[in-house]
Amino acid sequence: MPKMKTSKAAAKRFKLTGTGKLKRSKAYKSHILTKKSAKRKRNLRKPAMTDSTNIQTMKRILPYL
Repeated sequence: MPKMKTSKAAAKRFKLTGTGKLKRSKAYKSHILTKKSAKRKRNLRKPAMTDSTNIQTMKRILPYL
């Protein structure tokens, strides 16, 4: 059985927390920021947890995380 490959694109975007959850950064923070409120941009800075419906998929593409 060959070794499983990690999706490098996903490995750069997700980190594992101490409790085993997947941490991700939020989208919509890269451009067209003038029309977004300061509160909205501030909330986009905070990390978010990956939804439980995606956990199985994430475990498949990040087998050694």
